[in-house]
Amino acid sequence: MRIPPRITRIGAAGALASALLLGGTAVAATPSVATARPAAPYAATAHATAVHVQAVGDICYSKLPAQAHDTLDLIDKGGPYPYPQDGTVFTNREGILPAQSSGYYHEYTVVTPGSPDRGARRIVTGEKQNEDYYTADHYKSFDLVDRGC
Repeated sequence: MRIPPRITRIGAAGALASALLLGGTAVAATPSVATARPAAPYAATAHATAVHVQAVGDICYSKLPAQAHDTLDLIDKGGPYPYPQDGTVFTNREGILPAQSSGYYHEYTVVTPGSPDRGARRIVTGEKQNEDYYTADHYKSFDLVDRGC
C-alpha cells in the first residue's frame, strides 16, 4: 500500500495514526520531527511535479475508443448519462491530475463492452474548455485528450 506524501508533513504521531487507520505499518520519519524543516505544500514539491509529468500523458481524440467519443458527446450535450455517478465530483485523491480546488473535476463513465459493471474507463473533466482526461485503468494514469489530432 502506498502512503500518500502528505503523511510526511503530519509527523510521526500522525503517520502512526494514519497507518493504524489504513491498516498499514508506520515508519519513523528521518530527520526527526523536532529538527525537520516544515515541508512545502504537496503540489509545490519536486516529487509531486515529477509524478504529474510522468502520470499525465496525452492521447489523440482519434485514438480514443468509440465509447469514449460517446461519453464526450454526452458531456457536450449535458446528458442524459447512463449511470447515476456520472457528473459527480472527482476528488483527485490519487494526486495524479494537477492540484485544483474541490469541485474542479467531474467524472463520467466510459462504457466497457462485456463488463458486468461500470468498468475501469472514465473521462474526468476540468473546468477549462476541452480539459478532458481519459483513464483506462480506474485512475492509475490519465491522458489529456488532444482534440486536434
